[in-house]
Amino acid sequence: MMRYVLRRFATMVVTLLLISLLIFIVIKLPPGDFLTNKINELRAQGETASIAKAEAMRVQYGLDKPLLHQYATWLGVLPGPNGFNGLLQGHWGWSFEYEQPVKAVVGDALLLTVLLNLAVIVFIHLVAIPIAIYSATRRNSVGAHLVTFLGYIGLATPSFLLALALLFYLNRWFGISIGGMFGPDYTDAPWSFGKLGSFLSHMIVPVVVIGLAGTAGMIRRLRANLLDELAKQYTVTAKAKGLPPGRALLKYPFRIALNPFVADIGNLLPSIVSGSAIVSIVLSLPTIGPILVQALRIQDQYLAGFILLFVAFLTVVGMFIADLALAVLDPRIRIGTGK
Repeated sequence: MMRYVLRRFATMVVTLLLISLLIFIVIKLPPGDFLTNKINELRAQGETASIAKAEAMRVQYGLDKPLLHQYATWLGVLPGPNGFNGLLQGHWGWSFEYEQPVKAVVGDALLLTVLLNLAVIVFIHLVAIPIAIYSATRRNSVGAHLVTFLGYIGLATPSFLLALALLFYLNRWFGISIGGMFGPDYTDAPWSFGKLGSFLSHMIVPVVVIGLAGTAGMIRRLRANLLDELAKQYTVTAKAKGLPPGRALLKYPFRIALNPFVADIGNLLPSIVSGSAIVSIVLSLPTIGPILVQALRIQDQYLAGFILLFVAFLTVVGMFIADLALAVLDPRIRIGTGK
């Protein structure tokens, strides 16, 4: 098992390195960069002093160097000019748009994004698993058909459209404003129990909106997997031998039906982060989604590169955790690793 863990960890590190290179190349594909576009804009306006400052920043951050040299500097393999350190040294880069380190730009947004998306994942599993079990064990009941219908509605409704509808109707009917993640009194205040309570109350609507489609999809897939397992001979035999129905369900069919969802952990976090970008803009959520959209639009390469790499990190780490969880959950996988 230890060899399996070490092999998966080594694969994770190599994958992250390759993804970081791919991200940097894709970001550099459009012609020019933030400073080049800024210089052209300033030249059109005749601002000579600002042009000199922008040219100095190009040299300072090595944007006049070849592509691979820029990548190695960003990564931290090569020393950057004027003491510029890379990702391996804990320096996430410089945001040209905000004129401050990337760490300062995304610091709070990164924390709020992680908390929001962890809450969405918990919501999806807490809601989807019981409903899927109910609909699979009572497949022809009215409740099961109702769940199936609601699942279709959840899959067909775009998250941003649901967010817009809630914004409008909750404000019109009840006078409730659901935008943001804090009340007006706590937006710029330091963390306290009051601010935590405001954050938790404001998280309810974003969690439901972002998690609805994932919940509906998980209900349908888990229900289908459970129905397939419940029809197999080992389940029928277990029931015939007098095994209690709850134990017969949870000990074998449920564990096997969960395998695809455990394996899908790696895709769940990044898909929620990327899928919630428009919802974050609609609901004015201070997450990294709107920051990423803006950074890509204006070619703020270090800011966009770090956020994309962070999403990739969530993917790879999620897959690593999924591999370990599968090895624990399914003995067939554990035996196949050679321990």
